[in-house]
Amino acid sequence: MLQFIGEQADAAAPSALCDQNIVPACQVLVAGEAVPESWLEQCQRPYVTLGWSPAKANGAHLGVLNEPFRLSQFQELLRTLSRRQQLAQQALRQGGVDARLFRSLVGKSRHMQEVRTMIGQVAPTDASVLILGESGTGKEVVARNLHFQSARKEGPFVPVNCGAIPAELLESELFGHEKGAFTGAVTARKGRFELAQGGTLFLDEIGDMPLNMQVKLLRVLQEKVFERVGGAKPIKADVRIVAATHRALPKMIEEGRFREDLYYRLNVFPIEMPALRERAEDIPLLVNELLSRLEAEEGRSLTFSQGALHSLAQHSWPGNVRELANLVERLLILHPNQQIDVGHLPKSYQYGDVSEFDPVLEELLEREALMAIFSDDPEPELAEEAPSQPAGDAVATLPPDGINLKEMLADLELDLIRQALSNCDNVVARAADLLGMRRTTLVEKMRKYGLSKGND
Repeated sequence: MLQFIGEQADAAAPSALCDQNIVPACQVLVAGEAVPESWLEQCQRPYVTLGWSPAKANGAHLGVLNEPFRLSQFQELLRTLSRRQQLAQQALRQGGVDARLFRSLVGKSRHMQEVRTMIGQVAPTDASVLILGESGTGKEVVARNLHFQSARKEGPFVPVNCGAIPAELLESELFGHEKGAFTGAVTARKGRFELAQGGTLFLDEIGDMPLNMQVKLLRVLQEKVFERVGGAKPIKADVRIVAATHRALPKMIEEGRFREDLYYRLNVFPIEMPALRERAEDIPLLVNELLSRLEAEEGRSLTFSQGALHSLAQHSWPGNVRELANLVERLLILHPNQQIDVGHLPKSYQYGDVSEFDPVLEELLEREALMAIFSDDPEPELAEEAPSQPAGDAVATLPPDGINLKEMLADLELDLIRQALSNCDNVVARAADLLGMRRTTLVEKMRKYGLSKGND
């Protein structure tokens, strides 16, 4: 349900905004200029402003609807609300765990469903977990989820990047040192193992650990005890080990750069994070989740058109979710409180014919379509313009056993699209004209059938 607040005083005056019978019933508020900005600054319910931007927008502000607003804008608003509700419900189902933990785990793809299932299976145990995947896929997010869904969630979560610490300092960093253990050790210091007691130690980039340290780590995993550098007192290691790497450890074992026995100690339960290009269908959900977090922090909002999301889905994403997060943050800075179309994206994120997208032309076409829908005037000229088809080509004979009409029409549509693309040298705009449809509609159908401009 939508209630338009501030646009008509007789429907809901600004003084009625605190009325408990009005505001809680709304999924979203559409605020006109009569709504006090002081109230909107405190508003926790999602809202949009009608034709104006508040001076101080909070994380609840979804954006601006320009008058007259476009149908696509309104539909995008409803999609944004729907995605927010889904994320909120998902967070509740996780038993109150901080929703920010799931930033890179958002998605409906088969890959992410499998990852979430595996996390749920292994989190309650104390088994060692090895998280595999390219840089930027969210391996630390998985590690934090494992910790906060385990019996050790009240204990500390201690991350350490094995590749970022010099080899000569890594032993002291992990196990600590006693006073005078080496030059500069003026006081005793706890290492990461001691700091993680009763909790989880996350060894990121374990593939970058030097061989001599791999031997010492293996001993701790086997015996559950360690000593500080320069010390002789054994300390019990009450920690759960979660490791991660973007490297191919089996290949490193063959090359003699990683110990096989340590690999099997760590690889009790492997979880592989998919690259973002392997789950492009999750990009809209990820974008929405990233925007929700940034809006809460920055007080500015942003939306993406379907054309922009389709263009992003064609990118290879070498930086994975981290790259997507950086792009979203950059666009929020450059285009606050706007809808991002393909033309707003950096050139490196514009693909194929999508780069020809003209938001002004698109808006004009949508307005014409809306006028046609709501017009009371008959349009007989449309019938006159429709080309006549020979009767023999329009009628087919129905087999006695019947047919699967849906499959037959889909096959026919696919074949005609392929012919049009072939006849037009794979120029989508020309093929769309040949088929009598808009270019964006043809792009949608090409995605539906898994076609690209290079398909024969």
